Amino acid sequence: MEGSSGIELVKRQTRFPSVKSDIVPDLFVPEEDNSLYFTYSGPANVLEVKDLSYQVNLSAQIPWYEKLAEFKMPWEWNKGSETAAMTNLNVRVSSGQMLAVIGNSGCGRTTLLDIITCKDEGGKIKSGEILINGKLSTRNLVKKCVAHVRQNDQLLPHLTVRETLSFVAKLRLPKSYSDEQRQKRVEDVIAELRLRQCANTKVGNEYTRGVSGGERRRVSIAVQLLWNPGILILDEPTSGLDSFTAHNLVITLSRLARGNRLVLLSIHQPRSDIFQLFDLVLLLSSGATIYSGTAKDMVQYFTSIGYPCPRYSNPADFYVDLTSIDQRSRDQEMECLERTRSLADIFQQKVKDFDDFLWKAQDENKERTSSETRIPTPPKDKVITIYKHEKDELPKGIHQFSVLISRHLSNDLRDLTTLLIHGIEAVLMALLIGFLYYGQGGNPLSIQDTVALLFMKGSLTPFAVVLDVVAKCHSERAMLYHELEDGLFSTTPYFFAKVIGELPEHMAFVIFYSVPIYWLANLNPLPENFLMNFLLMWLVVYCSRTMALWMSATLPTLQMSSFLSNAIFTACYLTGGFIIRLENLWTVPYWISFVSFMHWSFAGLVQVQFMGTTYKVQAQNFTLTIPGESIVKSLTMDTYPLYACYLTLTGIIAGFLLLYYLSLRFIKQKSSQDW
Repeated sequence: MEGSSGIELVKRQTRFPSVKSDIVPDLFVPEEDNSLYFTYSGPANVLEVKDLSYQVNLSAQIPWYEKLAEFKMPWEWNKGSETAAMTNLNVRVSSGQMLAVIGNSGCGRTTLLDIITCKDEGGKIKSGEILINGKLSTRNLVKKCVAHVRQNDQLLPHLTVRETLSFVAKLRLPKSYSDEQRQKRVEDVIAELRLRQCANTKVGNEYTRGVSGGERRRVSIAVQLLWNPGILILDEPTSGLDSFTAHNLVITLSRLARGNRLVLLSIHQPRSDIFQLFDLVLLLSSGATIYSGTAKDMVQYFTSIGYPCPRYSNPADFYVDLTSIDQRSRDQEMECLERTRSLADIFQQKVKDFDDFLWKAQDENKERTSSETRIPTPPKDKVITIYKHEKDELPKGIHQFSVLISRHLSNDLRDLTTLLIHGIEAVLMALLIGFLYYGQGGNPLSIQDTVALLFMKGSLTPFAVVLDVVAKCHSERAMLYHELEDGLFSTTPYFFAKVIGELPEHMAFVIFYSVPIYWLANLNPLPENFLMNFLLMWLVVYCSRTMALWMSATLPTLQMSSFLSNAIFTACYLTGGFIIRLENLWTVPYWISFVSFMHWSFAGLVQVQFMGTTYKVQAQNFTLTIPGESIVKSLTMDTYPLYACYLTLTGIIAGFLLLYYLSLRFIKQKSSQDW
């Protein structure tokens, strides 16, 4: 194209060696030529989509909680007309090629990628099939040979680029690999994707400064490239990037395709220099194929059917606009739909005699020259090989657990902002409560004040923990869902790594909160009483933490999890035995009190504080000595012995953890939260 930049000329010279240009600096040529050492050494792959027709039930796309909000009955949830998302779609792409799926919003780009990777939901294939190397596509087959890079980067923000890849390598590479081999693979991928300059930089996110948007996208690709897949599928890889960064990213993908890989990506409207990098282009509109063929022949095809591209225009922009549906008025929408149907019918007639479903120019030779199709072969010592029999021998069990807990601790302990906020929160609450009761000096608190302090101490901090845990879990949920879908690890190792990995933060939080209150308020000074009090606080705070984990894994949004967690916490709070005496509760809340961790912690704290002590009460001119046992009995907190409080709290924790595990195991952790 006229008006191409110098970079575009470099790329054309690299892809088509016959083109010479004296104005191209030699400095830029090695970017392409010396980047093929990370070549896929397995057999060539072929991806075929044959006569695919796919329908979507729009009612099934609406979340169940939104349907409940509309007062719809469960049997009415999936009622609705089915809409055709794909119609008679045919695609064939092989190793060494990069196919770009382009089209307007809603044309079916992402739907097609989800169908190919067996991640489609809310729809069904009416006809046709998807074949990978002649075999019907299944989830297991996709996991073995297809790497899927999602549109949104899901990475831990406080790990460096090298650490991110190292942890994935320990989980994804065969267990027969040594640590040196894994690290070499990490360094090879870093070099291949031009990440050396930021290898020791934090990945970052919107709250933490880290790598740039283009570098973060390349890190996401590197995570999938670690196990050297033969097929690489990317959903909108240039979304959110500036044009220069997007161009460099597609250059990287083109280089990966030349390394004997099959690259399939969706992209909205690529600029002209990006468009020239594509080997094949699939133009969709309303799920129908408008064009499928080489990028360089696209203008010639549309010119032959009466739609020439204006001079100095970007073909991708012009033809995507041509096939877009204008919904500003009913007449314009019908006119656009009629035009796209006509274009789809014309294309079907043009390619009906071709086995590969690609349009070919009349003067094009059936066989390309060897200089155009030959994939450069790198030296053998630079080829990274992954043998087929090793793919199923991935690390499991204890190895996954050790890697996950190390990753969890590394990421969390570097989040200094969050740790400081939680620490200051605990200390500030402890000082506020402690100094409120410090005015008594060296004198013990009154019975009424002591009882109120014990209940408040066991209820304020657990409530704050619930909100923190729910927010944190939902921020991690999307990443967890994708890693489980990709088979990076199984549920059980993640469960134990998550639970154990949060214990240090939990312990520090309880210490910062519980210890200052105990001594400032001049509670029972005996060491054994202090330790028993601390253990009860540890258990009750952990009860609220595990309850929040369960709610976060069960419900799809932050708002729903927060609401139900607060509802459960409030129920436990009201049936704790302080707001209203247990014998005055009616049947339902009375039975709830048996599983209320507030009740059991309050009962335990009261027994630890008062048992074995005496209190002197001044009544006019008389001083009455009241044994602590009488105080406990008057509060009806002596029904069960102290050890029963510890055992019951431990049982409640175990119950919440079991529910949390079952939710992780059987409920898809797909996030409905927009983070």
